[in-house]
Amino acid sequence: QVQLVESGGGLVQPGGSLTLSCVASGFRFSVATMAWYRQAPGKQRELVANIGRGFATDYGDSVRGRFTISRDNTNSVLYLQMDSLKPEDTAVYYCNADTFNGEYWGQGTQVTVSS
Repeated sequence: QVQLVESGGGLVQPGGSLTLSCVASGFRFSVATMAWYRQAPGKQRELVANIGRGFATDYGDSVRGRFTISRDNTNSVLYLQMDSLKPEDTAVYYCNADTFNGEYWGQGTQVTVSS
């Protein structure tokens, strides 16, 4: 049974930082392409960043240079380091796994950037 459990969300002031974590189980984490998506109220879900099995990364234009995606294949954990946060980064952030057996999603974690 595939499980993706996100944590680390919360309320932060503009300019602040947060680190999200996603603990994965039930599949071969090391060979999966992993990603973070987000969805703000009234908007479509969008790609934030992804990281391949070879550790190649890609970022959405709105977060490039501020966010960093990384993975720990030993412990099956995906991370998203978010710096210089802006109010427009407010959204539910979802962990995503693209595996040989299909695509899976976590339940999401809320990030709110507000003063």
